[in-house]
Amino acid sequence: MSDDINTLILTEIRRLADALERLAGPPPAINDWNAADCFVWVPANQRLQPVSRPNRVALTLIRGVDHVRDILHENTLRFAEGFAANNVLLWGARGMGKSSLVKAVHEDVRAATGTSLKLVEVHREDIASLPALLDILKASGQRVIVFCDDLSFDHDDTAYKSLKAALDGGIEGRPDNVLFYATSNRRHLLPRHMMENEQSTAINPSEAVEEKVSLSDRFGLWLGFHKCSQDDYLKMIDGYAEHFELGVDQQTLHHEALEWATTRGGRSGRVAWQYIQDLAGRLRKPLSPG
Repeated sequence: MSDDINTLILTEIRRLADALERLAGPPPAINDWNAADCFVWVPANQRLQPVSRPNRVALTLIRGVDHVRDILHENTLRFAEGFAANNVLLWGARGMGKSSLVKAVHEDVRAATGTSLKLVEVHREDIASLPALLDILKASGQRVIVFCDDLSFDHDDTAYKSLKAALDGGIEGRPDNVLFYATSNRRHLLPRHMMENEQSTAINPSEAVEEKVSLSDRFGLWLGFHKCSQDDYLKMIDGYAEHFELGVDQQTLHHEALEWATTRGGRSGRVAWQYIQDLAGRLRKPLSPG
């Protein structure tokens, strides 16, 4: 009889142990910093997923944004070399190469300095998990750029408060080995009607606006991207065509590229790249140099 009781007790203990393990979730992953130079943050198991083949273009192919390119490059270079640098918000016209520039500058600086500078992408919906990520990055000893593409917040979204604390707040502050780069179509990251609603219902309207704008203020550098001119657009086209050796005469190339932009309703780096993809496909040429 006692053996049956012991068996029941052991079975119940195992059942409770299994239930507790399920509640606890999967154990944190062991992150291998040598696996890649770029990673994607997976908060479910606190894993940094290596990206073996990042989607990026060479820095020399990004045209029409020379001024902001040089500022971002210098800021990144200082950080890679262990000196003070600023968080950066790249904002403005869509399709003008904001995220491409971040990835290209990271690779150029990493290769030029020979440092193990890492780029970790955080998806917009995972912003609330930043404190856990910062704990991992702080303990890693690596110099890391945390990158969030197309960052913005809806009217009922409170995740921006987590980002504010991670950028430049809290008792610990931002770790010295971490820098934040973000891209957005909006300079203040929050919709205008959200700030206006807060202003109209607040006891002190100016304080409500200050609360919303203070998120962007956490970025020391604001780099603006504006719609490109026709000359800049054609320079992008020429740069791509030369780099990928497409072998089309310039007059034909420019005529087709301008017609393509007209059908898309505007000119941008993204439109230029889409035209080049179409052209290379029609010519049956791979988009790789040589």
